[in-house]
Amino acid sequence: MNKVILMGRLTRDPDVRYSNSQSGDQLAIARYTLAVDRRFARRNGSDDQQTADFISCVAFGRQGEFAEKYLHQGTKIAVTGRIQTGSYTNKDGQKVYTTEVVVEEQEFAESKASSDSQGGGYVPQDAPSTDAASAEGFMNIPQGVNDDLPFKK
Repeated sequence: MNKVILMGRLTRDPDVRYSNSQSGDQLAIARYTLAVDRRFARRNGSDDQQTADFISCVAFGRQGEFAEKYLHQGTKIAVTGRIQTGSYTNKDGQKVYTTEVVVEEQEFAESKASSDSQGGGYVPQDAPSTDAASAEGFMNIPQGVNDDLPFKK
């Protein structure tokens, strides 16, 4: 079985190119790199250290078009796919080995508001403000609404 599940952030905008498919249609091919956090403990027992692995991903067809339209540097996504290895000979005559994840599914791994809080951007007008929440993290219910609630005491 060859199945990969990753969650990380794009290190840059996807590089999207189009190729002619066997049926004559244009096929989107999107390449991007995910920075995936990795924690490890030091041998001497001190605090966990954190680093990242940088994993090459390629998405074809609709997945490639989705990447082109919606994914940008810093976007946190979850990816499922499979590992694919290959090799080619570069212009210097040296054999180069490649490993990448062929994306089968990709989806956003955080809300738009959460990602915007890290880099600014659009926040919906109708989103409840954080000052409307009580200290326990629950939203305060306006006066007069309690009478209509089916679960009141």
